[in-house]
Amino acid sequence: MHRRTALSVSAALLLAAPLLAACSGETRPGTAAVVGGERITTSALQAQVNDVRTAQGRSEQGAQLIRATPQLERVKLGKMIQLRVLEKAADTAGISVSTREIEEARKAQQGEGGGGGDLEQRALQSRVPLAPGQIDEELRFQLLLGKLSDRFGEDKILGPLAEAAAALDIEVNPRYGAWDAKQIGLGTADTPWITQRTVAEQAAPAGV
Repeated sequence: MHRRTALSVSAALLLAAPLLAACSGETRPGTAAVVGGERITTSALQAQVNDVRTAQGRSEQGAQLIRATPQLERVKLGKMIQLRVLEKAADTAGISVSTREIEEARKAQQGEGGGGGDLEQRALQSRVPLAPGQIDEELRFQLLLGKLSDRFGEDKILGPLAEAAAALDIEVNPRYGAWDAKQIGLGTADTPWITQRTVAEQAAPAGV
């Protein structure tokens, strides 16, 4: 396992890639997006959003956290699609992440922050807020990104990601915006993709 902790890998690599992606089109009712022929349902998306809102509501900074994330559905959907792009690129490259690696990464993050409770609070305050049950998935996301960077080099990783996104033929329900190939995320003409920040980078309170 490489020495970098999982969440220290910069997600900026996913913000400027000239990916080829399908334009948003008509989608079936109950579908938030179609990625690689598989639906991301609105119920699955809403479940992730509800988990975050519940966790925010339990926080002492709940009202502030909720106000700071008015477009939570769109942001979470963008991250769900990005994970599938990473998974496709990793699978093509023969790269995987084990449960043990995720557990070790979580322990490392807890050690840096002072404990599990602190990690959960930092995750909740991130730009793409995470409920406690979503942290392991984010760790997997960052580990996959790190391994792809190690394999191809940070200056060449965009090629495999572009191929993966093109192969997945991404379609997004217009309700949530359009897939932005340049930013590798959801965006509209008026609202650019919100820059991702990893849990490890959250030193300031939410909203700063």
